[in-house]
Amino acid sequence: MAALVATIGGVLGAPAAAEGETPPGQVEFPTQCLAPQEAGLPPADGPTTARITVDDPAPRVGDTVTVTYQVIRTPARNPVGGAGGELPADVLTPTGRILLAGAQSGEVTVVGAQRNDPVPAGAPLPAVTMTGTFTVTAPGGITLAPGPYTLHTGHLVDLDTTCTAAGPVSARITATELPAANLRSVFLATAHGRPGAEVRVTAAGFPPGAAVTVAGRAGAAETADRVSATADDLGTAVVQLPVTDRTTTAVVAYEGAAWSARQGSGPAAYAVVAAPPASATQKVTATVEPGALGMTQAGRDITLGTVPYGDGGAAPGRIGTVTVTDARGGPAGWSLTGKVTDFTGPGGIRIPGASLSWTPSCTAAPGSRSPCTPGSAGVVGPEGALLASTPDAPLVGGTFTIDATVTLHVPPYTPPGAYTAVLTLTLS
Repeated sequence: MAALVATIGGVLGAPAAAEGETPPGQVEFPTQCLAPQEAGLPPADGPTTARITVDDPAPRVGDTVTVTYQVIRTPARNPVGGAGGELPADVLTPTGRILLAGAQSGEVTVVGAQRNDPVPAGAPLPAVTMTGTFTVTAPGGITLAPGPYTLHTGHLVDLDTTCTAAGPVSARITATELPAANLRSVFLATAHGRPGAEVRVTAAGFPPGAAVTVAGRAGAAETADRVSATADDLGTAVVQLPVTDRTTTAVVAYEGAAWSARQGSGPAAYAVVAAPPASATQKVTATVEPGALGMTQAGRDITLGTVPYGDGGAAPGRIGTVTVTDARGGPAGWSLTGKVTDFTGPGGIRIPGASLSWTPSCTAAPGSRSPCTPGSAGVVGPEGALLASTPDAPLVGGTFTIDATVTLHVPPYTPPGAYTAVLTLTLS
C-alpha cells in the first residue's frame, strides 16, 4: 500500500496548455457532493474537472514522489445558507485521495492550504489544490487517478462537504528498481487536526527491534513534536504523536540520532488547522432569602362623627390604612381579623361593641403573587370579624393595602360625652 501522506503547498507542474487546449492529464468525471446535514442542502450532482501532476515521472524504488491534485471545477456549493451566507476568505481547507494502481496500489492522502477568495451564498466552491507524497515501493508502471475529496469550511461552525468520486487515470509514472531500497514509511490516521490533537502514526519497514523516532517536521527541520518506540517482529511501530507545534507540516520516522535518507521514511504531510477561540464558563448562583409576614397601620386613633342627643343615629368614620407585607415565600395564606370592646363614656355609661359595623376593602400591589379578599360588611363586636385575607397556594406573597369604613350606631338619648373603645387587629 502507498503511504498516506500529504503536505501543504504547491509544486511545479507541466507547462500551461495553449489557449483552447486541454492541459495534459486533465480529466472530467461524474461526482456527487453531499453538503453537511446542518446546511440543509440537497446533494449536488455534476462533473468534477481535475488534474494530477507529479514532480518525478520516473522515480526509483524508495524515492518519495510529490503529487498534486487540482480540483479545477466542482459541483459542491457554499454550505453556509441564509441571508448573508457569504463564505469569507481563507476558511476553506481541502483534503482528498489519489488512487494508485498498477505496480503499486493504494491511496495517497493530499491536503490543501487554507486559502480561498470569498464565496457568495449559494455559489459553487472555488478551485482547490492539494499536495501529498508517497514512497515508491515497487518497480513498474503506476497510474494515478483522482479519488474522493472533502471541502472543509471553518466559518461560524465547522462543516464538511464530501464529494464521492473515482475519476479516470490522470497521470502515470514508471518506477525503476533500486538495489537495497529504503522501504521505511509512515502512515497517518488523519492528515490534519487542531493544535494539541494526537495523530495515530504507523511506522513500517524498519528492522525488527529497531529504536524508531517519530517526529514532526517543518520543511527540512524537525519540530518539537516527537515520540519514541520499538519496532515489533514485523518491523512496525504504532504510536500516538501529539502535534502541538503549529509549524509542523509533516511527520517522519527514522533510526539513529537524526533523520537520513538511508534510515528514515519519507515525510507524511500533516496540516495543523487553526483552533477556535478559547472560551470558558462560570456557574452563577443567586439566593433569594425568605422574609416575614408583618403589617403597619397609618395612625393610632379613629375619630367618629358626632350624633345629636335625643335622636341618636350613625357616627361614621374610617380605620387607619393597614399595609400587610408577606415575604415568607411559602404556601400559607394569611387572615387579618378585628374585634372591638364596648364604648365607655361619662359616668361609666356604655355603648355595646356590637353597635360598631364596618365595610372592608383590600387591594394587592402590582406583582403580588396572591389576591386579596376583603371581609364581609357587618358587625365587628367583641367576638371579632374578618377584615381581609389571602388563600393558601403553592407560592404566596405580596403587599396589600386594607381599608374599612366604620359606623357606630348610637341609641337615642345616649348621654352626651366622648365614648371610647379599643379596636384590635390581629394578623395570622
